[in-house]
Order: sequence, then C-alpha cells, then structure tokens
Amino acid sequence: MARIERIRILIVTMKPITLTNYHSHSLYCDGRASMETFVRFALSRGFTSYGFSSHAPLPFPTAWTMDGDRMDDYFDEFRRLKQKYANRIELYIGLEIDYLSEEHNPASAYFRRLPLDYRIGSVHLLRDEQGQVVDADLPADKFRQMIACHFSGDVKSAVQQYYQRSLRMIEQGGFDIVGHADKIHYNASYCRPGILDEPWYDQLVCGYFQEIARRGYQMEINTKAYSDLGVFYPHERYFPLLHDLGIQVQVNTDAHYPDRIDSGRTQALHALKRAGYDQVMELHEGHWCERSL
Repeated sequence: MARIERIRILIVTMKPITLTNYHSHSLYCDGRASMETFVRFALSRGFTSYGFSSHAPLPFPTAWTMDGDRMDDYFDEFRRLKQKYANRIELYIGLEIDYLSEEHNPASAYFRRLPLDYRIGSVHLLRDEQGQVVDADLPADKFRQMIACHFSGDVKSAVQQYYQRSLRMIEQGGFDIVGHADKIHYNASYCRPGILDEPWYDQLVCGYFQEIARRGYQMEINTKAYSDLGVFYPHERYFPLLHDLGIQVQVNTDAHYPDRIDSGRTQALHALKRAGYDQVMELHEGHWCERSL
C-alpha cells in the first residue's frame, strides 16, 4: 500500500454507514461560502465527519486556486472551527493538489511539509501544442472550444495527455486520494460521441486504474456532476473493475455550495453496492476506516 504520511490506516467494519465528505471548497479558493457555513450545513444534515480540500496554490494566479499567502489563514480558520465544533463533528484539513509539472505536483516538498490530514491528487491542467498551460476542467461547450483552439480539434490527443499526466502523478505520489479520476470522460464524449467505447480509450482508463491498484491508493467516487449531468467520476461503468482490482473507495461530493454537500451521495453508494462493494472508506478519530454499506 502506498505510504500515507500522516494518517494510519485502521481497517474495521462498522455499521451503520454515516454521512461524510472529504472533498469540498470554500471561499479560500473557488467555493461559494465560508468554511463555517459548510460546517453548519454539515451539522444540519447529520454529517459525522467533514473535510476541507481547497485547491492548492499554483505558481501563477488563477480564479479557482488558493493564493499562497492565504495558507496560514486557511489553517488558522480550520483550527478555530475544529475547536469550536469539537464535540459535534469531526473536521479535517486537506488540499486538492494539481499535477502541473515535475517541479509542481503533490510530491513537491512544499506540500509535503504542510500539516495536512490528507491530500487529494488531481489533474485539471494540460499543455497545448505550443506548450501553453490550458485548463481542461471546463463546461462541455467550452471544453470543445478549447480542443478546437489548442489541440487542432484532436480530442484524442488531449485525452491521451490527460492520462499520461495522471499516470505521472500516480508515479510521483505525495497524496492519499485520487481525485475525480476519469473526469475527462464527459467532455470527451460530448466532443466525440462513442469515444468511451473505442478500444484505445478503454485501454488507457483500465491501465490507469490498474496502476492505482498496484500502488494502493484510495480513489474517490466524485458526485459533483450527478445532479446536473447524471454522471460520476470515474464513470459508473468502471465500478466493477475498481472492485475487482481491490481499490478502496470513498464517496465525495466536491462541494462548492453548502446545499450540495450530500448531492449524489446516496446514488453513488447504491451504484457501488451494485458493483459488488460492501465497504467505503471514511475518516474517524484520525484513521481511515472501512464502513459497511
């Protein structure tokens, strides 16, 4: 199993399953509410465990990542909330860290030094034909425009690069949870209907999941788009493969709005059950635990 620096894995079976979420964004990045507002919503919905994972700073300014000079404030606010709500909910602090380059990725020394409870490793960014960094995490119509402008309309080239970068992130490590794996599938299908059934695409995805399993990482089932698009990341068609590979999963909503902290969670749990899963991973008392479905 991949080495996890701050959290010991504790395998237990516990019932019943509880409400948790470890992927969320607040006003420190592109979220739409304060951290405390998210905590209050979590309490009102009966959550037992909740984690913050702001988009980590990048070497250049963006509209969706945290500014580097706000990191201390991020930790200070978390510590205040953890103390204030100590007897009501378990709170955890993380970051969603992008693989950008060999120098900037979840394994970078800066991120490894931070006192985080967990790290999510994700890929949002690609490089175009001129080597320019481009955002691939876009609404489908804007994604298609990006492919036309930056990849000469070749969606296959963009998809291949997405998985190449994802694999390199896996190889370098430095994180605990693979964030929204296969997220490109919806936009790729929008640009090229039927692409998921093309053998080369399936080979890329399956090879990626096999490497995740080999290295022992957890994966999230990301439900952010379920209420709007009816999809999970990764695609539900791969849930049986994840189960057969022995990949431990957790269900996260990638919430940017407080009223979406449990959006799609129930549907994802049912889908996992149909795929053969009996447990999902949750954080309790500082340990990753298997909770029975």
